[in-house]
Amino acid sequence: MSLTTQINVPRLNKTLTVPTGLFINNEFVPSVDSKELIHAINPATEEVIASVVAASSKDIDVAVAAARQAFKTTWGKNVTGFERSRLINKLADLIERDAQDLAELEALNNGKPVKIARDFDIGDSIQCLRYYAGWADKIIGQTLEVDNKAKLAFTRHDPIGVCGQMAWKVAPALAVGCTIVMKPSELTPLTALKLSELVMEAGFPAGVVNTVPSLGPIGGAALSSHPDVDKVAFTGSTITGRKIMEAAAKSNLKKVSLELGGKSPHLIFESADLEQAASWAALGICYNSGQDCTAGSRVYVQDIIYDKFLAVLVSKVKEQVIGDGLDEKSGGGPVVSKGQYDRVWGYIESGKQEGAIAVLGGEKRNSKGYFVDPTSGSKFIFGPVLSVGVFKSEEEAISLANDTSYGLGAGLHSILSTECSPYYADAALHIADDANQCMRVSSALEAGTVWVNQYNILNNNVPFGGKKQSGIGRELGSYALEEYTSVKAIHWNFGEKLEWPL
Repeated sequence: MSLTTQINVPRLNKTLTVPTGLFINNEFVPSVDSKELIHAINPATEEVIASVVAASSKDIDVAVAAARQAFKTTWGKNVTGFERSRLINKLADLIERDAQDLAELEALNNGKPVKIARDFDIGDSIQCLRYYAGWADKIIGQTLEVDNKAKLAFTRHDPIGVCGQMAWKVAPALAVGCTIVMKPSELTPLTALKLSELVMEAGFPAGVVNTVPSLGPIGGAALSSHPDVDKVAFTGSTITGRKIMEAAAKSNLKKVSLELGGKSPHLIFESADLEQAASWAALGICYNSGQDCTAGSRVYVQDIIYDKFLAVLVSKVKEQVIGDGLDEKSGGGPVVSKGQYDRVWGYIESGKQEGAIAVLGGEKRNSKGYFVDPTSGSKFIFGPVLSVGVFKSEEEAISLANDTSYGLGAGLHSILSTECSPYYADAALHIADDANQCMRVSSALEAGTVWVNQYNILNNNVPFGGKKQSGIGRELGSYALEEYTSVKAIHWNFGEKLEWPL
């Protein structure tokens, strides 16, 4: 089969060229032994837009060998931080140059609106690469006093080695000198393959980044259990995360970082700016059509404002336009796959059976595409799926929020300006109390990230990760560098003479 394909997009009056082979050693190659294909589907039309090579376990072996060779020779400790920084910045420049094409490809394969993919996801990826390019020549250790007359010790933060990445988290790994074998989602492999072209164009040595689309039970399992992979980073379900940890333990005890699922709570206190709180709550569940690991899927509202807040929230969700991602008017697109579509509608039907009365949406479209329109009800709002509950006190709100085995994200809205409050004639007297409440509640919430008076906003210099069953390790910020390095202590004796025998 040809290792490239052209995707005609009549709506845009253009053609996108996409590689379809496995990217190993800076080449797009066929599988060693597999004839299986991964069919990338446009969730807005349910049509196959391209088919790519599905890697076998032997292909994973080849990719890992390429990454190991590069780590030993042209990357790892063999290139300066200045050079790593230059190449990472070059990659960021190329992604910025091609941002529109990449966003359109995302819209076709993922369903996400072009403007969201371009301005948020791709834009954030560019900034993330530039942030870690800045770190590449600043990987430092410590000098430690042992005996000033005879000895000293110092530490080195060495790159951990070959990393199996099951999400696009390459920036900190490249910054410290690791090499990468990337397994993109089998549902959305096209953008990762297109980005691999840019890795080659940027000038990275062969084998530093390898991209091997594969089915999870094959590629993911092979990377997790591979004896020559030093670290695995995974984003996905807790169930799969458990399997990865088990495989890592049974193979070579490789390092593992996991960003797993969540049922993130969002608390709305009586002093909140209801318009703003409703907007952030709508963003929390509607962004990426609810397909977000930190989606604020549980909103709890203080009883005194429950009815008014619910009305505002319904009006906000109703404004969200769910349509084809290639339409600039769309704020959300279809869910990514038929499996996800069936799962979401299962939740909606379950909510109806439990007594939810739909006042907005709740009916399937009579057209192609895995679309789930925002649906609201007296007990639930599905955007795609949001449950709304009530609490009376701060203590009850914290208890409800923490009553889960997950702990990825959480949000709260409390403090407001004096002109915003419809409930307090002496609102100014309550601002200090509300600020204290923000500190108390954010401290008490059991989550790796807590947003106060906002939701779902990440910054490249701020760490992100979960507690409890929502994951291990941290992404972003300087903390992420620790996930890709090992600390070596060197003891240097320059003066002590050992007397022997003891």
